[in-house]
Amino acid sequence: MKIGVGSTNQVKVNAVREVVADYDMLRGAEIVPVKTSSGVADQPLSLEETIQGAKNRAKAAYEGNDYGIGLESGLFEVPHTKTELMDTCACAIYDGKEFHIGLSSCFEYPIKVTESVRNGEMDISQAFHTHGLTENPQIGSAEGAIGILSKGRVTRTIYTKQALVMALVHLENPELYTKQ
Repeated sequence: MKIGVGSTNQVKVNAVREVVADYDMLRGAEIVPVKTSSGVADQPLSLEETIQGAKNRAKAAYEGNDYGIGLESGLFEVPHTKTELMDTCACAIYDGKEFHIGLSSCFEYPIKVTESVRNGEMDISQAFHTHGLTENPQIGSAEGAIGILSKGRVTRTIYTKQALVMALVHLENPELYTKQ
């Protein structure tokens, strides 16, 4: 079995490897990183756009593989929060017929970071670096913003794995998710 991952980001690819090892139905699968485009903005600003980016990556990663997995992080509106936006990771698994969607836990960026991103001035990594929250200009390939904010309690790997596990609920229980 081969599973295409619509990313060459090692954090995402390693998260998939770790999760796949926990599933009998996927164990031993070859994980194939595939450079893909999300087809959405570099910084998605809605849940719909974030999920669409994950779906686009999954479909592109499916070609020549048994499954395609797309992972996309983005912001979406959440009322009653300090910035009105929270971040989540969306996972789409494409099996050649349909998509299986899962989301990670959600969190809010610092106000000054959110304002910079909302205004289109910069992406999350740039905003964290510019506002002095990290010295690493590529936090998305490391612990991620969530790793910094949670002081390592939740890393980008953990948050990515959450989304994948939630999407795998469909594949592990197909009888519960088949329309009749």
